[in-house]
Amino acid sequence: MQTSPLIMGLCTVLLFCIIGCAVGPDFVRPKPPTVDRYTGGAQPTETIMADGQTQRFEQGAKVAADWWRLLNSSKFDDVIKDAITNNPNLEAAQASLRQSQENLRAGYGIFYPQLDAGFDATRQKFSSARFGGSSASSIFNLYTIAATVNYALDVFGGERRAVESLKAGVDFQRYIVIGTYLTLTGNIVNTIIARAAYDAEIKATEEIVGLEKEQLSITEVQAQAGVVPYVNVLSLQSQMAATEATLPPLLQRLSQTGHLLATLAGHLPAEWTPPQIDLKDITLPVDLPISLPSELVRQRPDILAAEAQLNSASADIGVATAALFPSFNLGGTYGMNSNQIEDLFKNTSSFWSLGANIAAPLFHGGTLSAKRRAAIEAYNQSSASYRQTVLSAFAQVADNLRALEHDARTLRAQSEALIASEEALKLVDANYKTGLANYLQVLIANNQYHQAKVRYIQTLAQRFQDTVALFVALGGGWWNTEEKVIGDSQSNN
Repeated sequence: MQTSPLIMGLCTVLLFCIIGCAVGPDFVRPKPPTVDRYTGGAQPTETIMADGQTQRFEQGAKVAADWWRLLNSSKFDDVIKDAITNNPNLEAAQASLRQSQENLRAGYGIFYPQLDAGFDATRQKFSSARFGGSSASSIFNLYTIAATVNYALDVFGGERRAVESLKAGVDFQRYIVIGTYLTLTGNIVNTIIARAAYDAEIKATEEIVGLEKEQLSITEVQAQAGVVPYVNVLSLQSQMAATEATLPPLLQRLSQTGHLLATLAGHLPAEWTPPQIDLKDITLPVDLPISLPSELVRQRPDILAAEAQLNSASADIGVATAALFPSFNLGGTYGMNSNQIEDLFKNTSSFWSLGANIAAPLFHGGTLSAKRRAAIEAYNQSSASYRQTVLSAFAQVADNLRALEHDARTLRAQSEALIASEEALKLVDANYKTGLANYLQVLIANNQYHQAKVRYIQTLAQRFQDTVALFVALGGGWWNTEEKVIGDSQSNN
């Protein structure tokens, strides 16, 4: 028994397809930077003592996934849980991830035979004149039922590279979800801290206004008795009005942070009440983990997303390269047709065909080569974007390390200034009540205490927020949790 040359050819092509390699570059993950620190010069190991606390940087320590719990307030947890369920940006990112996963599943279909079936029922008029005949035309019905099968042989790996690109797209969307989650948690914690700071500033300002009212009342009595000139009353009234004028902007910022929290949690401001929290209820984390530089590029979602884009661009080069080579397809058809529907399934009505198709690009006006060069440049662009993302990430960590150093120094100075101004205010106020201090001394003491109090609160809040920023800059520890925040059932890695 002799084997058909057609069958032998098809088997040869199929074997070549199975053992063939995909054209284009194989993606290799970029190597992490070789540096062992983030900052220029010596990397800090701890901050100075400020407000009774020293923050220590633990190189190589594990970053907790629920890092906000180190601030020791359950109210952070409550808002974050609410936001994970309701935040529209997170929901949109999760939906985009699921969309990319379905596109990947659709892409895998190219590796399977494509089987289709159809049924046609037509009424036709036949004319033999089309074929040189002279017989009369005839009218008849034609019923056809057929099944077709097609299989694309991925000889040069173009389809494999296309699926590789789709898989990289899934990875990209997964890291976008994680990045959205990280940004969301960081924004929530920072907004709650800012809200607590504004509330503390409002209380401090109201305290000063109350003290100034008391001083004004005393001055009015002294002016009526002729002890002091009436201009002292006017000066204190002006000072009190100026202090009260600082309250509306603070109240506006307090309202804005409440509205922002509602938005982050996925609620309308009118239907959601922000949590009430004082700065004194927040605990400053003193032991701060610092990931190794070589680990940061495998942790930060923005770096991993940029790496996924680089992988996709690399695969697209293979797709464009494969388009320069011939494509191979196997196909077959089996069906039945008849003029009478009751005769459709008789043996005499059957027909079939089996064949192979080879299509080779010969001349496309340089289009295919230009597309390949464009794919290479797209890869170069993604490579540059990846490097820029890494540079920005390292700079962000370095900025936060230095910021915490400077926050501690600033807070120590502001704390000392607050203590001194508070003692000075107490002494001046006592002397003023007994007539030993004039109104100018009172005005100066009031103003110094108020400014010192506000600056202390702002610096304290900034220290909290820079601590939060460091956790976010390190990637937030999402890889250390089993909780599903990405909205799929696949692995994070």
